[in-house]
Amino acid sequence: MRLRIPLRTLATGVAASCVTATFLLPASAAVANPAATAKAPAEAPASGHAAPTIPKPLGATLPAKAAPSSADTLSPTAKPLTPAQLAQAQRPLPPGTSVQLSPKTPVPAASLAVRPKGSHNTPADTASCTPADFSTRTGGALVSFVEGSTTDCVNTLFNLTGGDAGAVLKESQMLTVANAYQALASHYTGDDSTGIWQLELFLRAGWYVQSNDPADVGSYDATLTSANQAALNAFFGSAHWQDVTAANAQVLYDALVLTDSANLQANYLNVYKQVLNGYTSADDSVTGMDNAVNAVLFAPLWRGNWNPAFVNAVAADPSIISTLGNFALTYKAAASGTAGFLVVNAGNDLGRAAGDGGTVGTAAGRQVQAVLGASAITGTTAPLWVHTAYDADTYDAADCSVYGTCNLPAKLTSAVLTHQLVCDNRTFETEDLTAAELNTVCTSLRGEDTFFHNLVKDSGPVNPYGKTIDLAVFANQADYVTYSWAIFGNDTDNGGETLMDATDPTDQPVSVMYRKSWNDGFPANVWNLNHEYTHYLDGIYDMKGTFSDELVVPDIWWIEGVAEYESYTYRGTTDTEAMAEAANHTYKLSTIFQNTYDNSDTVRTYPWGYLAVRYMFEKHPDVVAAMLGHFRTGDFQGAYQVYNSIGTGYDADFDSWLTACAAGACYAQGPTALFDSSVNGATVSLHDTSVQTGGGSITAWHWTFGDGSSSDQQNPTHTYAASGTYTVDLTVTDTSGRTASTPASVTVTAPATLPTCTDPRTDALGQNCSRSNVSETAGNTAYFYLWLPAGTSTLTVTSSGGTGTAALYYDPDNWASPSTYTASSTNAGTTSQTLTVTNTTAGYRYVSLYAVTGFSGATVSTQF
Repeated sequence: MRLRIPLRTLATGVAASCVTATFLLPASAAVANPAATAKAPAEAPASGHAAPTIPKPLGATLPAKAAPSSADTLSPTAKPLTPAQLAQAQRPLPPGTSVQLSPKTPVPAASLAVRPKGSHNTPADTASCTPADFSTRTGGALVSFVEGSTTDCVNTLFNLTGGDAGAVLKESQMLTVANAYQALASHYTGDDSTGIWQLELFLRAGWYVQSNDPADVGSYDATLTSANQAALNAFFGSAHWQDVTAANAQVLYDALVLTDSANLQANYLNVYKQVLNGYTSADDSVTGMDNAVNAVLFAPLWRGNWNPAFVNAVAADPSIISTLGNFALTYKAAASGTAGFLVVNAGNDLGRAAGDGGTVGTAAGRQVQAVLGASAITGTTAPLWVHTAYDADTYDAADCSVYGTCNLPAKLTSAVLTHQLVCDNRTFETEDLTAAELNTVCTSLRGEDTFFHNLVKDSGPVNPYGKTIDLAVFANQADYVTYSWAIFGNDTDNGGETLMDATDPTDQPVSVMYRKSWNDGFPANVWNLNHEYTHYLDGIYDMKGTFSDELVVPDIWWIEGVAEYESYTYRGTTDTEAMAEAANHTYKLSTIFQNTYDNSDTVRTYPWGYLAVRYMFEKHPDVVAAMLGHFRTGDFQGAYQVYNSIGTGYDADFDSWLTACAAGACYAQGPTALFDSSVNGATVSLHDTSVQTGGGSITAWHWTFGDGSSSDQQNPTHTYAASGTYTVDLTVTDTSGRTASTPASVTVTAPATLPTCTDPRTDALGQNCSRSNVSETAGNTAYFYLWLPAGTSTLTVTSSGGTGTAALYYDPDNWASPSTYTASSTNAGTTSQTLTVTNTTAGYRYVSLYAVTGFSGATVSTQF
């Protein structure tokens, strides 16, 4: 085992169905002087990348997937995505939303009902929503039915296929709806009181389904295109389409997307400019407005680059390119914030347009250079830099030396994954693991090798290649999402991913992970370390063939279940989520045996996969051995027959086993961290219910609350300063020094400000309270103090509100000031500051707000 820092440079290329990694010494890229370089017209896309498939219109807007579970991913991706797939799939969306990018994705329908006009989607419980409800109506009856349907009902049309698609979305039906949309749009009221939103969704669904399945729907011609354009002209000519309201935002979003779905991008460049130029950060507080702005960036200004009419229109008037550049430069500082998807997608659009060639490519290329020059590969503007660089390199690779993006994966790796450890056949590439932490993860995986072989009793590798593995570990989820996809080609909507094809001699297996901000019991806090490594071992020693070969039968119960089972059992940790599920008795074993990635959510896939695998190892190891015998020869159908032939034969015994398991039979020896929580407004009360299995007892408790504060009490109460969902984590320690941790989410609703501190002195703070209307002239300081009692482990101080710029300072011994402090928060241009400090003893503490510029109306709050 040897440690080397800094990390070697990683050059990543896509070959066949794998990531090919070669390792080179760092080299300086020769970047041409942009001012002296004449940018030649380029074909779209430029040489160096395979021609991407023209993206389809956007599908339905869906709720985002639930946060990743304790396991890795629901996506069966076992090889890198192509550059074109990544460029589309990794484009950011507003928090809490997802967009259907491929057909036949199930659309959640909270209500498949028809609603009265003006009822804003209040469902009528007895109403019907079937394809026949739409296809059997024509003319005014069809329009009235669409207008009266819920948006959830109309969203189901995005998944129509075959005869249903043709009957509902044929051109004559689309023309009827487009003409009705035009009539409503000319008198648009700024909300959905007339059902105009449902008409938009119907039209979008038609263009989407027809684009994906033209044989089912039939052709659309210029008549429909003209009708859509007339309707959109009426909408964008109305008095209320630019209203900055939540009611307008939802309708505006789909109108803007419809300009793209109908391939009318060339006709609405001025509309797109008005939307982008009209945006301000104040819009972030209006529900849906950021999403409406993003509709321009995510749909027409992206997909329009494949439409010659759009490219020609931009060539005639390239001001939309400078508008994009100005937008990216103006809001670059927000790239890592909650509205960062807007500025990042502006960079995406510029990078894509750089590949259009001619005057469009030249104009976009200049803006790409400006954006890359004004942002950085690391830090708060990194998401903007990475996305802009990736798309410019993908679509305008010939000019990579101009942009400084040549061999982009190597450039990103060298900048971010700067620590490395070679551990036998494993190479760790990490962002911030120390030498000691790298040794910890190396030791863990070395031991896991032996554990795995003893568990599955293999006879050696069953695939010819993939004998070494790279394990990339990012410092946090944000960096994983920012960099991982551009380096390794993986999807990032997950908790980690393993990419490998051990049948390909050019493939380099890689597991990509990140560290959690709270203790989840993994070595060095590398989330899913042992789960992902089990995927690698299982793929080498148990599953002959590619991942696609494995998925020809329902074997996800094994693939994900054995990874979970080994991860918890090897680490000697109780799978608390699985124990809770065992008590619920939700599934039969025969049902879990039919798990696929399509029919199983995270709960059915991971904790129930764990339970099924554990049961089979404990009660029927002979069946496991027989199944693995088929897996190891590539006979996946034969393996399926082994466990499928059991039918329901083990269901009753499995159910009894679950009862015993939940009662404690499946708990690991030592401590298991468990707790209950109750929430009252912004305050959460936590009750420790941890258990000790075997000898010893629990002697210590440590809580982190997800906002930077913590407690060592057994049953603490904590008050949050702001509403939101936080991760509470409990770590318990027993008399032998063994530890166990478990996290859980809590959602709190905080008042706009904490209660006013009660001390009569206005410069005295207290526990979980605030002082408001603080003001100072430039160069002066507002001083505060507070008493921290014994047993308080952390203190969080925040300032917010008002106008002007104020810096926050803290000192444990003296009046805090810009020249006397031990902690500070100095965000530029605002009074919004926060700092968290660790407290070890009781005593007075000192806080101040320094007026960088004159400020007024600020509030200072404390939490402990």
